[in-house]
Amino acid sequence: MGTVFGFVAFLVALLGLVVTVGNAGYLAMLSSAATKRGVSGGAALEYVRGQRTTAAVLAVIALIGLLCTSGGMFPDLIGLVLGGGSGVAGYRALESTRHHFRGDV
Repeated sequence: MGTVFGFVAFLVALLGLVVTVGNAGYLAMLSSAATKRGVSGGAALEYVRGQRTTAAVLAVIALIGLLCTSGGMFPDLIGLVLGGGSGVAGYRALESTRHHFRGDV
């Protein structure tokens, strides 16, 4: 039972890390595109700069969660919560950024 739980916790934490790194990568692409546009990309660049800290913190939390899954049952639980929570927060931040620039309501 503990091995299965540890494996599931590892998968959730790994998925959380992938999502948070994807959010950071999306922000990096937006930053690159805004920089190339010059003055007209200023608003997008300002928004991205404000979101970078959040993306970096979420990625670090997801990495800590992934590292916690190498222990027993309690560290696996901590890793599951950290990795899963940061993954959900990273996904919401990514969707918020996408909606911000698409103009979706």
